[in-house]
Amino acid sequence: MMFSGDDELLLSFNETYVKPLRLTPRELFHLRANVDNSTREQLHDVVGRVYNLPPLYSIEKRPYLASKCGKYPNLVDLSFRPSVRILGMVDRVKPAVKTHCQLWYEGQGTPVVAKVIEYRYLWVRGWGNYRNGILQPYLLQCVIPESHRQRVPQSVSLVEGRCNRSTNNLRVVHNLPPGGQKQNFAICVKGMAFSDDLSVKLVEWLELQFLLGVDKVFLYDLEVHPNVTKVLRFYESQGRVDLKSMTLPGEQPSVRGLIRSYINKKITHKRQNEVIPYNDCLYRNMNLYKFIVLLDTDEVIMPRAVPNWKELLEQVAPQVMSGEDHPYASYYARNVYFLDSMQDKHGWAMDVPRFMHMLQHLYRAANYTAATSYIKAFHDPQLVLTLHNHFPFSCLTPHCRYFRIPTKLAHLQHYRVQCVSELKKVCPYYRNHTVLDDDILKFKESLLRGTLHTLRHLGFLQET
Repeated sequence: MMFSGDDELLLSFNETYVKPLRLTPRELFHLRANVDNSTREQLHDVVGRVYNLPPLYSIEKRPYLASKCGKYPNLVDLSFRPSVRILGMVDRVKPAVKTHCQLWYEGQGTPVVAKVIEYRYLWVRGWGNYRNGILQPYLLQCVIPESHRQRVPQSVSLVEGRCNRSTNNLRVVHNLPPGGQKQNFAICVKGMAFSDDLSVKLVEWLELQFLLGVDKVFLYDLEVHPNVTKVLRFYESQGRVDLKSMTLPGEQPSVRGLIRSYINKKITHKRQNEVIPYNDCLYRNMNLYKFIVLLDTDEVIMPRAVPNWKELLEQVAPQVMSGEDHPYASYYARNVYFLDSMQDKHGWAMDVPRFMHMLQHLYRAANYTAATSYIKAFHDPQLVLTLHNHFPFSCLTPHCRYFRIPTKLAHLQHYRVQCVSELKKVCPYYRNHTVLDDDILKFKESLLRGTLHTLRHLGFLQET
């Protein structure tokens, strides 16, 4: 078994089985107490919050549930099974069946052993690289034995035999919100690997995300320019950014200067590697934020009728921001291109500095890319189980239901030099038919003020 990046990045504690990732033993006690004295409305609320429960549990009287072959299980008799989930890369498409978790607890020298009950493949066979010898992304699960279900392990080791001596030991992450109150939005950015100095563009991008209501941005550093690191460390000191250093797993290059060349030539390998930080970010923050959004640093989900993401989601699903039950795991924004060549032929805005990339790009393609292509989404971490860049691989509900946000309400503004390589042949169709789209100008003054303040503070902008 081989793992990606720092050991610290790879583990998340899954608190429950029936309602994965949520109920602690203390909360379970209160749940049982509530059910014993519940009204129909309370039962309905319980079923709404514990998404894997059958809807029959919201009915107070169920006279037709008697059976000659067993009895329909009572809600208070259900077992809630906490488990540990591990993100890792395996160098074969069918991992070893005999794998165990050695769970290490504080003050206990002997591990508690649990068998790996699931290898969940985080890729699609038809996308390529489906063969042994190539590292494949997986999510592993070990259910904590009943004797220790009320305790969170400190770390876990993966071994083949139950009592094998381990050569790995990974910290278990179990993050809970201070005071029990979740924040609204977190952005997850994949492992960054670029040598260009994109620091100025990055400041503008971050400032816009914060204006839209983003609480924190999580990024992973493979290989970036020192000025980019300087920008991110500045925002990290303010508590608005979290930056983790990581390396590629296994025998892939880990030397700075070589990583970028490698992933540019090994595109499928690159995309398989990206799955790990995306899902690490999901599991690290699943209890802390109402929504997780996966974005690249050249993308913005732009509300078109309201000023921020919170009001946007309240538009499309009024109950989602209040924590009420809602039917969708993801809320998709459709992709539209803002290409450099589109702005070049329309000239520069004279009242905005030329280095303000997004504020200077006010023309976009008149046509959107295909309805389900290159989309980005708001994902509910209570419903999604594993994530791909554009959509969930799997959900905690039987199906990953999604809502397509109408383009009149919001879209994904994608700032690029050219279309992605897959659209090379049809890119003229987007590039040559443009329209003015200046929705970003409602943030103009605030975005300029925040960006210029940071650039001056970091010494990137000299007063004249």
